[in-house]
Amino acid sequence: MFETVVIATDGSESAERSVRAAVDFATRFDAEVHALYVADTDEIENSPAEIRDDLETAIEAAGDEALSFAQEHAEGSIPLTTAVREGDPASEIVDYADEIDADVIAMGTRGRHGEHAFLLGSVAEAVVRTAPQPVLTVRQLESTEAA
Repeated sequence: MFETVVIATDGSESAERSVRAAVDFATRFDAEVHALYVADTDEIENSPAEIRDDLETAIEAAGDEALSFAQEHAEGSIPLTTAVREGDPASEIVDYADEIDADVIAMGTRGRHGEHAFLLGSVAEAVVRTAPQPVLTVRQLESTEAA
């Protein structure tokens, strides 16, 4: 039923929860898994020129960390392929899933940019609206702080 799963990750808490859920899901279906990180080139291009190099370096480091988390979490349970794309995150996620003929996309409901949308982050919302395959969205749980 589900043979290929794409996990879209940006390293946020919500994405880390989606990695855990998707690896569990994929293990149950013995599915092939791809973890995808998309570097948002608009974020770099729209930043002041004097910080672009530092921002690009930080975005690359965030991608490495996000994909390393996915690899570590999948280790021992399923093989995982990683990929990095550049561009508009929602478009790149949908395009990548189409290219590898994915059966489902898994992603968090909130990304690195947090609370800018009420129920779903803008990337998650765009993927849900445009992807031809089902999208498993995993919401971030509220942080529990000691009183």
